Amino acid sequence: MKKSEITVALAGNANVGKSVIFNQLTGSNQIVGNWPGKTVERAEGYLQFQGRSIHIIDLPGIYSFSTYSMEEIVSRDFIIKEKPDVVVNVLDASVLERNLFFTLQLIEMDVPMVICINQVDMAKQKGIVIDEEKLEKALGVPVVSTVAVKGQGLQELLRKTLEAADKNIKPHVIEYGKEVESGIRELMEHLPELPEGYSRRWVAIKLLENDPEITEMMPCEVRDLAKRLAGEVERIHNEPSFSVITSERYALSNVIASGAQEQTDISTSFSERLDSFLTHPVYGYISSALVVGGLLLWTFVVGEFFSDILTGIFGFFQPVDPQFSGSVTSIIWNGAFGGVVAGLTLVIPFVIPFYLMLSYIENSGLLTRVAFMMDAFMRKIGLHGKALIPLILGYGCSVPAIDSTRILETQRERLLAAFAISFAPCAARTILILGLVALFVNVWWAIGLYALDLLIIFIMGKFALKALPGETTGLIMEMHALKMPSFRVIARQTWTRTKSLIYLVFPIYIVGSALIQVLYAFGVLDPISSFMAPLTVGWLKLPVFAGILLILGAVRKEFILLGLVSLVGTNIGAALTAQQILVLTLVGMLYFPCLSTIAILAREFGWKSTSVITLANLGSAILIGGIFARILPFIL
Repeated sequence: MKKSEITVALAGNANVGKSVIFNQLTGSNQIVGNWPGKTVERAEGYLQFQGRSIHIIDLPGIYSFSTYSMEEIVSRDFIIKEKPDVVVNVLDASVLERNLFFTLQLIEMDVPMVICINQVDMAKQKGIVIDEEKLEKALGVPVVSTVAVKGQGLQELLRKTLEAADKNIKPHVIEYGKEVESGIRELMEHLPELPEGYSRRWVAIKLLENDPEITEMMPCEVRDLAKRLAGEVERIHNEPSFSVITSERYALSNVIASGAQEQTDISTSFSERLDSFLTHPVYGYISSALVVGGLLLWTFVVGEFFSDILTGIFGFFQPVDPQFSGSVTSIIWNGAFGGVVAGLTLVIPFVIPFYLMLSYIENSGLLTRVAFMMDAFMRKIGLHGKALIPLILGYGCSVPAIDSTRILETQRERLLAAFAISFAPCAARTILILGLVALFVNVWWAIGLYALDLLIIFIMGKFALKALPGETTGLIMEMHALKMPSFRVIARQTWTRTKSLIYLVFPIYIVGSALIQVLYAFGVLDPISSFMAPLTVGWLKLPVFAGILLILGAVRKEFILLGLVSLVGTNIGAALTAQQILVLTLVGMLYFPCLSTIAILAREFGWKSTSVITLANLGSAILIGGIFARILPFIL
C-alpha cells in the first residue's frame, strides 16, 4: 500500500547542489552557501506531488560517515535511527568519481536510494557526459540527471523517488577485495541481533574500520573477532584496515565512474580562464581586493542614491524631527514615525543591495577564490584562508559567523577567528556607518572607516596571535567551478537575511524611538549622560548625550542611531559636526559586541575568553576613538 506521506533525505558532499534542490522543491527559505560546512544542522520542508505529501530533509554536506565531525554524526544518525523512506544521494556530475566514494558508504547502509546527478550542464562544458543506464546497472538504483538551479529534471527526480519508496528499491551489494569481503562475511555471521535500521553489512564494515561507536555496541567476543580480522587485513596490506577499506572504495569509485562517463575533447572555457586569473599569484590579489571593495562601494553608492529619495518622500508627508514636549500620545506617535523612517531609509537602500551582492559572491564561487588568495594574509594573524569565510559572514551578522568557525580545524584557530569577527562591521555596525557617515559626511569617509576597521582587525589579530602561539594548519578547501548563480536563489537568500533583520529592527526602531523620546522628555536620561561626560566629552570630544547612546548600543549597535534620531531628529548633520559623527561611529563600531554576540561567544568558548574579547573591544575603541578625535581636526 502506498504511503500518503513519505520522508526523503537529501545526502551528499558539500556544494553538490543539495540545498538548491531543497529550495526548488519546497520553496523553503534555507540559505544556500558555496562553501563546505555551511549546513551544520538539517533543514526540512514539505511539498505536494501527485496527491502525496513529501517531507524532505536536507542533511549536512559531508564526505564520509567516519563520525569525526558533528555533521557526519547528524547525517548517519538520521538515516539509521529515523529511517527515511528514501535517501536521494546528490552527486556533482563533473566530479563523479570523487562523489561516488560517499555513495558507496550509503550503499553499505542498505537503504532505499535514488541517485541524483546534478549540474550536468557544468559537466558538459567540461566535455563530461554520464550514461544514466550504465550507472543504474552498476549501482542497482534509479539515476536522474538534473540542473537544479534551472529546475531541470526535478519532476523526474520526484517521480523516481516515489517509485523507490513504493517499491523499496535498494542498491546492489558491491563487494570489495577478497580478504576484506571475507572478513565482512565472517563478522556478519557472528553479529548479535541489531537495533532496527542498522544494516548487518554496514555494521561489519564499521567494525573492521574500528569505528568506536559501533564497537562499543558489540559484545566482547564480537569485538575480539573484529580485532583479529582487521589484524589479518592489516598484515596482508601492511597498512591500517581503515585505510585498506578507504582504498577499496576509491578503487571501486574509479571503476564505476570510468564505466558510466565519457570524456570528449574540449577547449579551455571562459570559466576556466577566469578561474586562472582569479587565482593568479599577482592578478588574484587584485581581483580579491576588487571583489571585497566592489561589494562595499556598490552598497554605498546605490544606498546613498535611494536613501536620499526615500528621506525626501517621507519628509514630504510629515517632519521627522523629534518631539520632547506636548502630550505623551503625540510624543509617542512622533517617535514611532521617526523609527519607521529610520528603518526604511536604511534597510531598503543599504541592506538589500549589500545582501544581494554578498549572495552573488557566495553562490558564484568567487568567495572561495578570495579565501584561497587571502590565505597568505590570514596566516599573518595565525589563520588560513578558510577563516575568511566566517569573517566575511561577519559582515552580515557576528552570531552565525562565530558559529561557522566550526569549519576550522582547531580550537585555537576558532578562537582567533572569533576574536577577529568581533571587530568586523556586521549588519548592525554597517547600519551605523551608512546611517551616519555615508549620509552626513560622505561615502569616501564611510569606505575609509571600513578600511580602518580592516587595519584594526589585522593589528588586534597580531596581538591575539602573541597571546595564543601555535602552529596554523594548512589550507584544505574544495574549490568548485565558477558559475552564474540563479537569480531566484540569490533573491530568496537576500530576502531571508533581510526579513530577519526587518522583523528585528523595525519593531525595535518604532518602540525604542518612542520610548527614548518619552524618557528624554521626562528627564530620565540626563543624569546618565552627565555621569559619563568625562569619557564622552572629555576624551572622545562628543556631545554630553553620547553617553546614553553608547549604553543603548551595547544591546545592539543600531540603537546608537535609533537613540540619536530620537534625540536630535533625522537631520543629524545639524546636531553633530563631521568630526563627532566619525568618532561616534568609530567607537560604536568597536567598543562592545552586542549581547547576542557575547552570548554565542560564551557558548562556544566560555566566559573567560568572552570577557577577554569584550575588554579588548572596549579598550581599543576608547583608545583609538580618543586618538581619532585629536587627529581629525587636522584632516577635516
